[in-house]
Amino acid sequence: MAAASTFTHARYVLGENPLTVVAFAMFFVLVLLAAFGPWIAPYDPLASDTAIKLMAPSAEHWFGTDHLGRDVLSRVIVATRLDLMIALSAVALAFFGGSVLGSLAGYYGGWTDRVIGRVIDTVMAFPLFVLAMGIVAVLGNSVENIVYATAVINLPFYARVARAEIGVRRESGFAAAAKVAGNGNIGVLARHLYPNILPAMMVQLSLNMGWAILNAAGLSFIGLGVRPPTPEWGIMVAEGAQFIVSGEWWLAVFPGVSLMIAVFCFNMMGDGLRDLIDPRRRT
Repeated sequence: MAAASTFTHARYVLGENPLTVVAFAMFFVLVLLAAFGPWIAPYDPLASDTAIKLMAPSAEHWFGTDHLGRDVLSRVIVATRLDLMIALSAVALAFFGGSVLGSLAGYYGGWTDRVIGRVIDTVMAFPLFVLAMGIVAVLGNSVENIVYATAVINLPFYARVARAEIGVRRESGFAAAAKVAGNGNIGVLARHLYPNILPAMMVQLSLNMGWAILNAAGLSFIGLGVRPPTPEWGIMVAEGAQFIVSGEWWLAVFPGVSLMIAVFCFNMMGDGLRDLIDPRRRT
């Protein structure tokens, strides 16, 4: 019965907002490319052939070839896995850490709120991309460090949302009823308050997925991200930018468009995720 009700609610939400359906369809395609990219790609993304370097898009190479004769389409497809992995890992870390810290600050207040708030304010005092650059420059430009840097700069967003939402609800009637029923502070926070802030958090999570992909691509673009010859959208845009003036536009355009589509997809998914899990939307 619960499963049928959930399915009915999901169908209603998706039918009400066609753009959400488009966003989820695009996300499904991205996941497929990430999971099966190496098998879908028509060529080896690392194989070079200087005899066909800088070939324009054609029936044989749909996205053309780069300055080393590598197939651009294959590299764009294979790069999907790495970019999504970085974004998902970073956002998961930021979501967990930020929501826990923000929930504790919002529920307990006092010194807990002040200490956590000052830490978050310190992080937010820096330009976030510059902070990510500094973290990666100090720790080294590996995939793991890019994930950590992206997680750190995204953590304050979740902490602030969680603190505000928990602060509004901690004195509500259902929270008081949960305490009267014998639940301790952690039980009230984890089982009654936290699930009610997830709709607001989901919007932030989806938006941060797009920002995380842009951050990883930006770090690669300036040379602090993933190292060549690994296929990655930011590296491909950086390598292709120097050829735009000479007319080889496809080197930067196709990975740039892929990056744009991924960010658009996650931005559009935010409202849909909120509506799907919001208890107030259930009838």
